[in-house]
This record gives sequence, structure tokens and C-alpha cells, in this order.
Amino acid sequence: MQPDLPEGHLALGFSYYYGDRDYERALAEFDIARRGLPNESQAYLAIGAIQRRQGKWAESNANLEKAATLDPKNTNVLGQLCFSYIAQRNFETADNLLDRSIAAAPQAFQLRALKGFMAVLWKGDLGAAEKVFSSTPTENDPEGLITWGRAWILTLERKFPEALQVLERFRGETMFTTTTAPAPKAFLQGLIHLLQGDKTKAQPELEHARLISEKLLREAPEDSARHAQHGLILATLGQKQEAIAEGKRAVELLPESRDALDGPQATANLAQIYAWTGEFDEAFRLLDHLFAVPSNLTVPMLKLDPAWDPLRQDPRFQALIDKYGPKR
Repeated sequence: MQPDLPEGHLALGFSYYYGDRDYERALAEFDIARRGLPNESQAYLAIGAIQRRQGKWAESNANLEKAATLDPKNTNVLGQLCFSYIAQRNFETADNLLDRSIAAAPQAFQLRALKGFMAVLWKGDLGAAEKVFSSTPTENDPEGLITWGRAWILTLERKFPEALQVLERFRGETMFTTTTAPAPKAFLQGLIHLLQGDKTKAQPELEHARLISEKLLREAPEDSARHAQHGLILATLGQKQEAIAEGKRAVELLPESRDALDGPQATANLAQIYAWTGEFDEAFRLLDHLFAVPSNLTVPMLKLDPAWDPLRQDPRFQALIDKYGPKR
């Protein structure tokens, strides 16, 4: 490939972006590509994708919108723009975009799942997500993403026996999730048994989950999401200091200063570990911060998710809802 071709700069930019997370060098290459290919949506998409990781949300929105204008039926471009608006809690704009995307590709499962996921974050409405996941046959789910989604929704609905039944039918040991950390089935089972107050059943499942999680960490020791998940598993096993250390390691590997899109998820996991280990001051400090920045934490999710049950009796819990919930 000739080095001065804009397509070459585009390819090199992706290598810097995905391979090295070197945003500055990637942006320089994408900018050259954009000038040489003014009607190429991929250059604008890439620039916008990096800018949101840098926390430059307004610039990112403009470039992602430009990409969507240049390629209005490209569901990947529209999906990426939706992710941005969801993180910024601009749900109405995201909803309109999703409707456009689904009209362009009515068979795309990911878009319908994203619309269901967004309804949970936006309004605490589990119906749309439930419909999407329950209409997809589990035999088409070798990697477990459908099983994980279904179990997640049932857990939010506190239908614990039904969630356990869904997990039981899945034959694999780990499930794909929305992060880079495959979830051990045993972790979800143990967690649900804990929520049911059945420590006897939970303990061996969580011990088994810890072993699987250790193996996942050995495979990808620099993966923030795997450290966060390991910290959550250790928290359920009562290994407080080790759990907090893993949660902090997850944040170190993916700080919000380096990644304003995915970094807040590491922060949210650390907040959860603090909540599960009785460190309520730290949990509330991080939750307050997460509501103030673009993230997937919303008031409806805070109210729904059993993960935050340890904090519910603390007056600061209602104070957060009052502070960040819709103003009457």
C-alpha cells in the first residue's frame, strides 16, 4: 500500500487506536485520511470515537453525527452515536436514532437489544429488554450473551428462581457480557443465591467462580474488566482487602482520565465492591461522581439493581435519587 494514500493513513490510524491506544498518533493519521477522503464516514467515526474517550464529548458528537450523515444506513455508525448519547444521558436523541437504525436493519439483534437496554437505564422499563431477549431462542446462544441478558433482566425484576432456571439451561462455563470480561456462570448463580439469602448454596458456586476468574485473569492480566469482576467475586466471598485491591487495579488500568467512555465502568465496579464490603462512605463518594459525568449509571438503575441493596437503608441513598432524579 502506498504510504501517501488516505486509505493507508486510515488503516494506520486504526492500528494506533486499537493496537496501542495511542490516541494522539491515531488522530493525526485519521485527520490526514479525513482530508484525503472528505466523504468517508469511517474517518469521522474514528475521530469521534477517540474524542469521546478523551472526554471531548461535544467534538465527538459533531464527528459522529457527520459520519451518520455521510452513511445514514450504516448501523455500526448509528449504534456508536447511540452509545455516546446514552452515556451522556441524552436518551431522547438516542431513542430517535435507534428507531432510525432499526428501520434500516430490522433484523439486527444488537440494535433491538440496545433499545431494550436503554429503556432500562432511561425509565427503569424492563419490558422492552425482556421482549428482545425472550424472543431469541437460547439454542442460538453458544456464547451466552442472550442467557446473560435474560438472567440480568430477571435479576432486576427480582425473579430469582426464574433467573436460576435460565442459567441452568446454559451449558457453558462462562458467558459473553457487555464488557471484555466473560462472566463465570457460577458467579451469577452464587450471586442470586446470596440475594435469596442462601449462603450454603452460594459458597461453593462463588469459590468455583473465583477459580475460573483467576484463569481469565491469567489469560489477560491487563484487562480492567476482568480485575473488576475478580474484585466483585472476592467481595462476595468476604475477602474485603483483596476485593478492594482488585477494584482499584481495574481503575488504574482504565482510569477515566485515559478513557472517559469505558473508564466510568471500572469506577462503578469499585463503587459496587465498596458497597458489598461495607465501605459505604467510599461507595457514595464514587456514585455521586458517576452521576456527575457521562456514564451508564442512572437513577432508575440505582433503584432497580439489587447490587445496590446494601446501601438502600442509608439516608444518602435517597439523597442521591433526590439530587439526580427528574425534577418535579
